Amino acid sequence: MKLSLFQIDAFTDSVFSGNPAAVCPLDAWLSDQQMQAIAAENNLSETAFFVPKGDGFGLRWFTPTCEVDLCGHATLATGHLLLNRLEPKRPAVTFETRSGPLTVKRENDRLVMDFPAKPAAETAPDAGLVAAVGGAPEKVLAADNYLMVYASAAEVRELRPRMADLVAFGPRGVIATAPGEDCDFVSRFFAPAHGIPEDPVTGSAHCTLIPYWSARLGKADLHARQISRRGGELFCRDEGTRVSIAGRAVLYLEGTIFL
Repeated sequence: MKLSLFQIDAFTDSVFSGNPAAVCPLDAWLSDQQMQAIAAENNLSETAFFVPKGDGFGLRWFTPTCEVDLCGHATLATGHLLLNRLEPKRPAVTFETRSGPLTVKRENDRLVMDFPAKPAAETAPDAGLVAAVGGAPEKVLAADNYLMVYASAAEVRELRPRMADLVAFGPRGVIATAPGEDCDFVSRFFAPAHGIPEDPVTGSAHCTLIPYWSARLGKADLHARQISRRGGELFCRDEGTRVSIAGRAVLYLEGTIFL
């Protein structure tokens, strides 16, 4: 069996930055074991698989160790592949996923994703979690992931988490965030329990970041940067129960999987 494979850098307009995702178009789902094995072999934070479904597509995401319920950068990468390469006459595409229908539409040189909002509630800081992350935040909130808020972008940039200790706090990942220097806010994301020590750019984390910063800054439209080593740029909007997350993507690699 031969399968097409594309590697796309998401939330960037140039290769070697943003978050690389593998995207694998399928005529029908492979077994869960085969898809997990391909994701492990790719060894990227996410591999996306999609199949035709009605007027849209079914979409699933796998880290090197598990399937996840929601992934932003691999959805952006899949949308980029479909709308710019495979079906360029489409203005938009809807994916059926474990998090419900997710739409990606073209808007000038960006792709805009419609995702569910996941606001966080403030919680008591756990001393072990704070120690594992490596810096004391101003406050800690929790939703699907922990949200740790710091005073400055420099504090977030300088964090050196102890990944072995963070695994104990899974399945939640940890979002570290602070006000931006040339944008509204910055973040980093750590999820070692899911096989992702630090994710370069995390669209799904912005389902929680956008409601927080929209309320704190008093505005709906937000410009964000994820300040990992590779770095990425996101253009966000608070839509109430939904959020819009926009960015660019670029194709890095095209190949064939032999099974």
